[in-house]
Amino acid sequence: MKYFAVFLAMKDEEKSQTFRPQHLEFLDKMRHEDKVVMNGKFSDGAGGLVIYKAENLEQVKRFVSQDPYVIEEARGCTIHEWEMVTDYQLVK
Repeated sequence: MKYFAVFLAMKDEEKSQTFRPQHLEFLDKMRHEDKVVMNGKFSDGAGGLVIYKAENLEQVKRFVSQDPYVIEEARGCTIHEWEMVTDYQLVK
């Protein structure tokens, strides 16, 4: 399994507020399906970051394409495979 860092850059603040509940519901669903490891917004308003777990880039692109923020063009999207290094124990 690989990890992917997905930067959701702010495109439209109004749309981001409007679709925030659906976006958070989507992330909660993906977390319960063990596809999202962690997520959060940037305190400076630049957007947010989601760490996905997937087999490959194509799979994570399919996941991200279902995010209401991406569908509604509230946020841009940049995906990078991420080689996580940590001593922190992730809780499932």
